[in-house]
Amino acid sequence: MSGLQHAERLWNNILALGGRRIAALSLIGVVVFLAVGLGAYYLSRPAQETLYTGLSREDVGRIGSVLKDANIPFDVSADGAAVLVAYGHTAQARMLLAEKGLPQSAKSGYELFNDLGSLGMTSFMQEVTRVRALEGEIARTIQGMKGVKAARVHIVLPDRGSFRREQQAPSASVVVRTEPANDVSGAQSIRHLVASAVPGMKPDRVTVIGSDGALLLSGDDTAVAPTGKMATLEKSVGQELQDNIRRTLTPYLGVGNFEVSVAARLNTDKTVQNETIFNPDQRVERSIRAVRETENSQNRKTDRPTTTQGAIPDQRPRSDGNDSASNETQKREDLTNFEISSKTIQTVSDGYAIRQISVAVLVNRARLASLAGADANKANIDAQVAEIEQLVGSAAGFIKERGDNVKVAAVGFVNDGQPLEPVAPLSLTDVLMRQSATLINAGTILLVAGLLIWFGLRPAMRAILEIPAAEQALALAAAGANGGDAAPMSAAASGNLVAGPGAPPALAAAVASGTAPSLAAPVNGVASMIEDLTEKLNRSPQKRLEQMIETDEAQVADILKRWLLRGEAA
Repeated sequence: MSGLQHAERLWNNILALGGRRIAALSLIGVVVFLAVGLGAYYLSRPAQETLYTGLSREDVGRIGSVLKDANIPFDVSADGAAVLVAYGHTAQARMLLAEKGLPQSAKSGYELFNDLGSLGMTSFMQEVTRVRALEGEIARTIQGMKGVKAARVHIVLPDRGSFRREQQAPSASVVVRTEPANDVSGAQSIRHLVASAVPGMKPDRVTVIGSDGALLLSGDDTAVAPTGKMATLEKSVGQELQDNIRRTLTPYLGVGNFEVSVAARLNTDKTVQNETIFNPDQRVERSIRAVRETENSQNRKTDRPTTTQGAIPDQRPRSDGNDSASNETQKREDLTNFEISSKTIQTVSDGYAIRQISVAVLVNRARLASLAGADANKANIDAQVAEIEQLVGSAAGFIKERGDNVKVAAVGFVNDGQPLEPVAPLSLTDVLMRQSATLINAGTILLVAGLLIWFGLRPAMRAILEIPAAEQALALAAAGANGGDAAPMSAAASGNLVAGPGAPPALAAAVASGTAPSLAAPVNGVASMIEDLTEKLNRSPQKRLEQMIETDEAQVADILKRWLLRGEAA
């Protein structure tokens, strides 16, 4: 039989049940489905659900106190940043916390202005609220960074003075809690973030502190790096050198055949170097001054000599001398200023320099012996160790004058250089133990479904499907009445029908249970009676007999007469 024929047969069987039976079966199926679904939902739902996440420790303590007073069971996550309550109590807990104004950490930004009215607000209160809102918004942004679990920001905005020549610059302090605790990679970013968010603030006016009290960044931190930053920088440099050595030795020795340890000492001092160079061979005339002076002077003496002749009247003394002198002077002065070529060099070193590195490498002796082959003696192994030492020095940037140390030793490894054994898979018992809660829930759901089907669906199906059997018994009785094969029955004084000894077993059982009619009619007139009786099975036999007599009294009397005659003959 093909699948289409099976489907048609199934469809015909369903249609033969009738509308009321199909509706009853559908109702039972829906009830069973809803019962199983609700049972699975209530059994598989989580025991607790998250109330709030990303809370501070203060808010967790306040929320726990309020929930404890309200007798609401709760729990705190492992990291202490989330509160969980029992399933179904989330809405009640949130309404209760909202009445108490919790959590408070979620209301630290510009939403502070939502609860403030302009009436009665002083300028001081407005300024304080503005600073609080700015601090809360910056703290939220910092908490969104990777590795930052909590942050607190304090901003100082000085008042502007009218008679001050120099105004005080704003400053800020930031306290962060990172995971891991010694992570300082984001301190510089936090500093620039805060400086950019506050007008007039410079990055060197922002101080970043860790939750453990360690100073991460402070002031102009390029020259005075804190100890924590120095240790982190040395660790980073050592890890980089270690990776370089591993990449060099892995193709040669293989994974697991060597171990590397690098210790780097750095110098982060800020160095400023000024250098001025003069070159006397390169001269440039800067200025020239030339002075020329010529002086001529003559001196002649014409005075008469003083003698006695001068006292005689009309006598003039005679001077025979001719005293005269001449002088000529020339002066020449040349002044040339030369500019000597000079070169000024200023070098500022603001980074770090490696002061000394120490490298220790342990090599598996068995691996070296396998590489040497048949000639695996001490000399060959020492030669390989010396070669490895040269490779390590080249990979690490070894400088002997700097005082670097590189040590390579060939030793026997405990596990012979082999990688760790894989972890054995979990056994069936371990898997069942870990999934015990899920298995219990699934078993409970299956048990509930089985109980519903056994005690609910099965009796209902039996009650619905027994109705066609009663109709079949009635049809057999009617056929026997027409063909002379019906079982005889006798009428009791009370009006009830009793099956005779020759009645069919199905009909006798139906009559005994009171679910089958006690009379049958001929085939040509019984169809309508059977349909009417099917609709009124819950009625008593007396009522059904009265209805059959009202329908066709002659046929009922004929059937009763035949059953009585057969009962006497038997």
